This record gives sequence, C-alpha cells and structure tokens, in this order.
Amino acid sequence: MAENLKCSHCNNPATVHLTQIVNNKIIKVDLCESCAQAKGVTDPEGFSLADLLSKTNLTPENGEPQITCPDCGLTTADFRRTGRLGCAACYQSFVPLIRPVLEDMHAGTMHKGKVPHVALSRQNSAAELQGLENALQRSIAEEAYEDAAKYRDQIHVIKQAAEVEKAEAVQS
Repeated sequence: MAENLKCSHCNNPATVHLTQIVNNKIIKVDLCESCAQAKGVTDPEGFSLADLLSKTNLTPENGEPQITCPDCGLTTADFRRTGRLGCAACYQSFVPLIRPVLEDMHAGTMHKGKVPHVALSRQNSAAELQGLENALQRSIAEEAYEDAAKYRDQIHVIKQAAEVEKAEAVQS
C-alpha cells in the first residue's frame, strides 16, 4: 500500500500531487486540499507553478531580457506569473524564454514523432487528390482533354476508395 504523503507546506495529509521536470530534475509537490486552494491549484486561471515551487531556483534571472509583446502587451513578468501567452505573436516575442524550456523538456524543438497509420494514409490520399485536381485544371486550361480524362478517372477512383474506407470505419 502507498505511504500517506504529507503536504509540502503544512504537513497535513496531501491530496493534490504535482510533478515537474526542471533541468533534468524531477520536482514533486504534495499539497493538502486547503493549501492547494490557497495556491490556486483548483482554479485554472490562478494556477501558477512558479508560486508552488517557490522552494526551487525557478525565479527569473537578473540578466534576463525584459520582453513585451508588440501585439497584446504581455510582459516577461506577466508570462512568468501566469505561465500563459497572450496571443499568437507572443510565441515569436518570447522565443528566448520558451526555447530553453522546450529544449530541457524535449529532445529538440521540432516535432519528429510518429503519425498514426490511418492519419498518414488519409494525409497522403488528400495530397494525391489535390495534386490530381490541380493537374486536371491545368489539362483543361491547356485543352489537353485526354490527359484531363485520365486525371478525372484517377480522382474518381480515389474518392470511391475514401468512401469505402469511411463506410468501413462507420461499421466498425
């Protein structure tokens, strides 16, 4: 049976358990219900992991650049406090802060993971269909009607195969 954990702040029995990895270190925080509410863990708008992990060295460095998003006005301090970005432009503005965090969490900053087989098949079919439709339009514009007929027939075969696949998925 698992041991009863105590709250990191008041030593009451812990019911909320948070885990974060920072600089390849696992940091665990266990909180009782009252401390979790006081820290805002139960309120997603007020949740601040920086507040919870105040015992660690997660505070901003003095030499850190002070950034302000040109579109929404979010500042470095706001980002640190909330842990949220304000708009799409923030992703570009806060790259100096976001990139090191992502590099620590992941083995890089570009997605190189797997794509489910079904999704890959659909993606390839959609790309092939788009290419054939473009070729069909070019053939019609160039008045190459024999080529256009071939493209039309290929498009028809791909669309029929997609309908059959969709019908099989519904039956499953």
